[in-house]
Amino acid sequence: MGDNSVHPQLLEVPEQFESSRLLIRAPRWGDGAMINEAIAESMPELSAWMPWAVELPTVEQSEITIREGRARYLDRSDLWLMLIEKESGRLVGSSGLHRIDWDARKFEIGYWARSSCTGQGYISEAVHRIVRFAAEELAANRIEIRCDARNVRSAAVAERCGFTHEGLLRMERMGVDGTLRDTLVFAKVKGIEF
Repeated sequence: MGDNSVHPQLLEVPEQFESSRLLIRAPRWGDGAMINEAIAESMPELSAWMPWAVELPTVEQSEITIREGRARYLDRSDLWLMLIEKESGRLVGSSGLHRIDWDARKFEIGYWARSSCTGQGYISEAVHRIVRFAAEELAANRIEIRCDARNVRSAAVAERCGFTHEGLLRMERMGVDGTLRDTLVFAKVKGIEF
């Protein structure tokens, strides 16, 4: 791939790929119960950083979100990815390529792990593999990780995965708690970090 003139909806983007422990795949109809269970388990941790996790959704609401995510994957406007442990089939978290600029081939990786799966290297493993996916399959030029400056665990993932800390955007976004937050920006660029 590398022809930037091809419309994103015409791109042959794989539905799934693997890392050593994870099946990383696009959302599928029926994933709502699985994602809802992981969110329910992780609400205390997620609600501190994720605006969508302020209130626990119903299973039906989670299924609607999955179906909307599937549609966005197919139209290439957002590439949400489920992180599933190959050995058990259990959802360990979610990631994806967001805020896509197809002209510049710029992507932002977002991620979260369910509470019982944190601290086991799943997210770092997924980020490494998603970077490779973006470079090889999507002809990425730039891949970013952005996080609330107070979210030290998220920033540590970016650092562990070899992203360059490019800066701090002061009072850049409203935090989940209603206060203005600072945002850390990390990136990898083609020809330098991948």
